[in-house]
Amino acid sequence: MEPQESQDAPDGLEEQRAFICASFNQDTTSLSVGTKTGYRLFSVTAVDKLDCIHEGVECPDVYIVERLFSSSLVVVVSLSMPRRMNVYHFKKGTEICNYSYSNDILSVRLNRQRLVVCLEESVYIHNIKDMKLLKTLLNTPTNLTGLCALSVNHSNSYLAYPGSATIGEITVYDANNLSTLTLIQAHDSPLAALAFNSSGTKLASASEKGTVIRVFSVPEGQRLFEFRRGMKRYVSISSLSFSADAQFLCASSNTETVHIFKLEQHSPSQDEESPTWSAYMGKMFSAASTYLPSQVSDMMHQDRAFATVRLNMFGLKNICALATIQKLPRLLVASSDGCLYIYNVDPQDGGECVLVQKHRLFDQSYAATVALPSTPPSSTTLMGYSEEGGAQTVGNQSN
Repeated sequence: MEPQESQDAPDGLEEQRAFICASFNQDTTSLSVGTKTGYRLFSVTAVDKLDCIHEGVECPDVYIVERLFSSSLVVVVSLSMPRRMNVYHFKKGTEICNYSYSNDILSVRLNRQRLVVCLEESVYIHNIKDMKLLKTLLNTPTNLTGLCALSVNHSNSYLAYPGSATIGEITVYDANNLSTLTLIQAHDSPLAALAFNSSGTKLASASEKGTVIRVFSVPEGQRLFEFRRGMKRYVSISSLSFSADAQFLCASSNTETVHIFKLEQHSPSQDEESPTWSAYMGKMFSAASTYLPSQVSDMMHQDRAFATVRLNMFGLKNICALATIQKLPRLLVASSDGCLYIYNVDPQDGGECVLVQKHRLFDQSYAATVALPSTPPSSTTLMGYSEEGGAQTVGNQSN
């Protein structure tokens, strides 16, 4: 199938200037894009069309925008006020609340139970139903990028963040019970990427070197899988994302290649039942690895990519996600070139993924709306958010 492309667009450089950030929601049904003029929310439930369901222009230069599943709640942080988090009910066009912090906000994560705000050396955990601050984790290891991951499964609400600024240690924190679960010694180098699967039972990580991706069980912290992304050193992994069934894991970086790994346990009995050449060689390598240096031995036991995508770009910021759209597995790549790329993924044979659609994110004008502040800004009470539709009262806070 020839890849399709949505309507003609403005010059690509203009699109890159407009694009600041992007994020998929928790079930990969929506794409949020922060821009110079505000933010846009897109539905990604079809391949051949990309619907802009909302454009907000409350504040310019949005560098964080996170939507809660397919609800009306969206969290926005602007470069003009990097210490303030605004929470909007975009369908009603109203502000639910805003919080100010002692330093710049680097990332925000949310599920149906918790909202987590990450600063360089602290983490704030809110109850999402009324926005009450439940816990402040102070003096966390220096985290310049605000790296953290929150399980979308609100029944456990596991939070992962760097446990060290110098090595790849992961702190796994229970954001429901407000207690540390475990520390995982994941990599020798500092962490660059983290991601939970949808149930919160697996945690993927990559270090700043970017050559090896590991998957651990949660909360035990046992290493389950190890994948080699490539031999090239110092590749910057920009995103990790599991498929909904946790059978696949995708990784994008500042190179032109997106890798998809298959999480399957190799059974020794299968090799014995099917004495293929590859199985024979695998046994030979396994036997030889006991006599080789540990680094070489580790490489022999690392699985390679099951499927790949070659992007027509290099060095641009992008994020990737795996989704089932119209009953078929797809890889989505949102890039700072202002485009969303959709690829077909062969779940049986893998290989090179086929580009089936390219959508431009800035190719048409949408009816923009401005959220109204809740009562006067000087008011001490704001209406909180309940996904079930109930309004709750919350104070306008400064932390």
